[in-house]
Amino acid sequence: MTGPATPPIQYRTLGRSGIEVSTLTLGTMMFGSWGNEDVDECVRMVDRSIDAGITTFDTADIYDAGRSEEILGQAIRGRRDGLVIATKCGNPMSDDPSQRGLSRRWITQACEDSLRRLGVDCIDLYQMHRPDPDTPFEETLQAFDELIDAGKIRGFGTSTFSAAQIEAMQDVAASIGTAGPISEQPPYSILARGVDGDVLATCRRFDIGVLVWAPLNGGWLTGKYQADEADEFSRAARKPEHFDHRDAEMRETKRSIVAALIDIAADAGISLKQLALGFVLHNPAVTAAIIGPRTLAQLDDLLAAGHVDVSDDVVAAIDALVPSGRNINPYDAG
Repeated sequence: MTGPATPPIQYRTLGRSGIEVSTLTLGTMMFGSWGNEDVDECVRMVDRSIDAGITTFDTADIYDAGRSEEILGQAIRGRRDGLVIATKCGNPMSDDPSQRGLSRRWITQACEDSLRRLGVDCIDLYQMHRPDPDTPFEETLQAFDELIDAGKIRGFGTSTFSAAQIEAMQDVAASIGTAGPISEQPPYSILARGVDGDVLATCRRFDIGVLVWAPLNGGWLTGKYQADEADEFSRAARKPEHFDHRDAEMRETKRSIVAALIDIAADAGISLKQLALGFVLHNPAVTAAIIGPRTLAQLDDLLAAGHVDVSDDVVAAIDALVPSGRNINPYDAG
């Protein structure tokens, strides 16, 4: 069955890497027991995304202990050419302290594991899921450089690193003569603008691509949490400790802001989702926004939003509501 007509997806180059990505990236954290255990539906979500023009897919080894990678690998089998596959390493894969971090030993092993689960010969973008304070940058960078030389990855990036960490890693790479990170993956949305100044400015200075996660702030910027009656399968019901659902004061703060955003979107003739995605993609430092639907219906809804170019006047109205650099909830900083 053919899905609904969608606005055309746009494409941008990921920083200085030469890798072209779709401005909407399908995040697959929900594939498996973390969200959707219906493998056939997950595969259809990948099919629908490709048919809509999405070329870029983001996962991580930690998502359902590798199951997300396996499902994505199954979905792209026979369709690998032309796709950009991104995954991550570094977060704990078990209680075993040897199965985590950014040491040369673990990066090398984790990469082989991800290649096997994905069923590919090369990962386009291999990302450090979080900083590892116990491993020197030199060791980490040399490990990724070896993977590039071996043809196992095309490039590597960071995720939720501070501006100081990004700059330090670039400086170390230059000093030891290795490749440096080509991308950063920070949390960024209208409600979580903490990276607006330092992180995004640093990425622009080093010509680093930016793939933002949680552009809908965990569902808040869909409008579905404007009342307490949440869908039993929603993140608010499944994981109420996330995204403010146990904090009554924060819920009301976000609801008030979202209500104002709905009015801004209506005045602009677009939906709240289009406003949310258009806002992050309007920032010249941002390359793509990662959407992470749990179901095919949610994906179709987001694809229908497409890539909308919001005006400077709309951004100014958002700035007046949520100033640049502010996280409404500090927890959203990742």
